Amino acid sequence: MNLREFVDLLEEKGRLKRITKEVDPVYEVAALMDEAGDTPLYLENVKGSIIPCITNICSSRELVALGLKCAPNEILGKISKAVREGKIPDTVSADNYKEIDPSLEKLPILTHQPIDGGAYISSAMAVAYDEKYGRNLSFHRAMKIDNQHLVLRILDRHLKDYMDRGLKEFAYCNGVSVPVLLGAATSFGIEEDEMSVANALADSPVIELAGHTIPQSEVVMICEFTGEMHDEGPFVDLTDTPDIIRQQHVAKIKRIFIRDDSVFHALLPSGPEHKVLMGMPREPTIFNSVNKVVDCHDVFMTHGGGSWLHGVVAINKKSDDDGMKAIEAAFAGHASMKHVWIVDSDIDVTDPQSVEWAMATRFQGDSGLVVKTGVKGSSLDPSSNPETRETVKVGFDCTIPLDRDKSDFARPNPGMKVKLEDYLD
Repeated sequence: MNLREFVDLLEEKGRLKRITKEVDPVYEVAALMDEAGDTPLYLENVKGSIIPCITNICSSRELVALGLKCAPNEILGKISKAVREGKIPDTVSADNYKEIDPSLEKLPILTHQPIDGGAYISSAMAVAYDEKYGRNLSFHRAMKIDNQHLVLRILDRHLKDYMDRGLKEFAYCNGVSVPVLLGAATSFGIEEDEMSVANALADSPVIELAGHTIPQSEVVMICEFTGEMHDEGPFVDLTDTPDIIRQQHVAKIKRIFIRDDSVFHALLPSGPEHKVLMGMPREPTIFNSVNKVVDCHDVFMTHGGGSWLHGVVAINKKSDDDGMKAIEAAFAGHASMKHVWIVDSDIDVTDPQSVEWAMATRFQGDSGLVVKTGVKGSSLDPSSNPETRETVKVGFDCTIPLDRDKSDFARPNPGMKVKLEDYLD
């Protein structure tokens, strides 16, 4: 399913709410997104925009599962397999696209928070090509400077490598399918094509448009780096804290393509959808890393940790040192993770009370604690060293010792189950 088809499915399933009243892209849309929680919204009338907005499409595991046509508990295995195997996508014709003025004026670019440096596109991906490494998809927030220019937040990763190798023009794509969203958010080697992951998750063809081979998208902006730098930020990011102002790369809008039925995908920074799309693709990389050393059962990036800094890993423990091995492997699987809890497979990694119970009843600080000092952390963590980003990482082995009776650490089953309403008059 492309995004348009997924929107139709959400409506068919009764999961979508439509708003016909005119709404302001300055603060009001963001407030509605926040109020809606994990409910998808279709905003038909965004002030000044020629196309509507869709938001919160991946704001829960259930919605992602709907987009992948699987059960929520099958997501991790499905993404892990797609990352391992991949599948080269087919190329189909780019039908029904039309070119509009290369101006951002009539697109629903939102101002989310008063603290933000300006209006932001927070849900689009750069699709770039390099002769040696091929195609790369990566998310980059972009602050609007004026109707022809954006300033993109670019980390020292693959797009920056492409730029250092001479890349100037790229496609900035908004409004893609759920598999493409997840594929683009997955981190692996520079030689890997994120579209192969997306296509392994579900049929995800590419199209050729304006000289670029890109995923099917609702809005395609052909951009060119100008060589200029500009202040970018502040921006309230994944951890609900403001990211700092930096000098970042400026891109000029050269061409814009939409369709008659295009819809713009808007994402609320630090909202449920942001956390799901950032955290969920980290889970299979952690799973695959841990599974190399111990039998990994499940992984979850917690929402309280911004779906970025905190992870819970469940293992099937077979050796006394499996918990410690899992801690090291989990940090290797996601370098930005700050704290990780290793639990037994009977613990629901998505339930914070269950994880806390495991820590309370199975963890001992003198034997199950790993502290790593002076290591590189995440730029999203405001408590890390602001210049070097060095931090302290901590792992907690909350697994049952193999020489102990497991029944001593298990919740007993109740004698019977009843429904209170059956006993009330």
